[in-house]
Amino acid sequence: MSHFFRLNQNENVKIYKRAGTWVMIVVLVLVVALMGAFTKFVLDSGNSADWKAELAAENAQLTESVEAAPMLEAQKKMVKERVALNEYRIENNIAPVERDSLWGYMVDTTTFTGIAALFTIVIAAGMVASEFSWGTVKLLLIRPVSRTKILLAKYASTLLFALLMLTLLFSTSFLFGILFFGFSGAETPYLSFSNGRVVEQNMVTHIIQLFGFRSIDLVMMVTLAFMISTVFRSSSLAIGISLFLMFTGPQLVQLLSQYDWVKYILFANTDFMQYTTGTPLVEGMTMTFSIVMLIIYFGLFAFLSLYIFNRRDVAA
Repeated sequence: MSHFFRLNQNENVKIYKRAGTWVMIVVLVLVVALMGAFTKFVLDSGNSADWKAELAAENAQLTESVEAAPMLEAQKKMVKERVALNEYRIENNIAPVERDSLWGYMVDTTTFTGIAALFTIVIAAGMVASEFSWGTVKLLLIRPVSRTKILLAKYASTLLFALLMLTLLFSTSFLFGILFFGFSGAETPYLSFSNGRVVEQNMVTHIIQLFGFRSIDLVMMVTLAFMISTVFRSSSLAIGISLFLMFTGPQLVQLLSQYDWVKYILFANTDFMQYTTGTPLVEGMTMTFSIVMLIIYFGLFAFLSLYIFNRRDVAA
């Protein structure tokens, strides 16, 4: 075990001694800060003193739309839940969360997990491929440590970098949120619809949940990039394929959502928000099913990485 931790430490040193790594960290912080400044000084807040009247008007429009046009059962369910949430806000005097507030801003910054994923993919793509391109792989493998431990140490270092990026994203969004918007509305709860009734949830818990759900796609795409880097020894190929799939995969499964078999595609299972909103991509899909599919894909990526790396002739 001590060998593994020493290997992991060495891999972390390799990551953080690169100037590019610190550039990515600075860019992430700057993006979060610029988002806060843009929301504060440029975007129209959309705040309304008469938000209750607006929600009542929205409910009337939603109810009319259900009665006027045919809808799928899933769509009707979403509309009814929306109406119930609006009614609960009106009855309990809970104003909607505005974008120019601490929580509204932090919810918006959860979308920047895509930037964290992009940067981590770049790191993952070079973890193994760079050893071959630089010719240092032989020096790495002459150590009295198994190839499996070497590869696992590299992957663990990659995940630690991903965790750092997510932690940095969460903490900086909180700090800049306080700086730009203060604590006004910090007591506002998050409302969700569960088991036929409206439920109040702590907003911090909800935001952490959003970060967690959005991180699932990050972990799977980073694992894919790491696998491609290991199998093909090409960082550019790993980055190219991973980024292409990350940006086009969700759109592809949406286009194919009318087919039942699409639920077996990786990208149909990485978005757990579809279960919290009650509208899965394919009717009958459950969170348990998606977890099983993700485990299968993860196991396949891990197996290919370990199998190829352990059997590869480094002299080739």
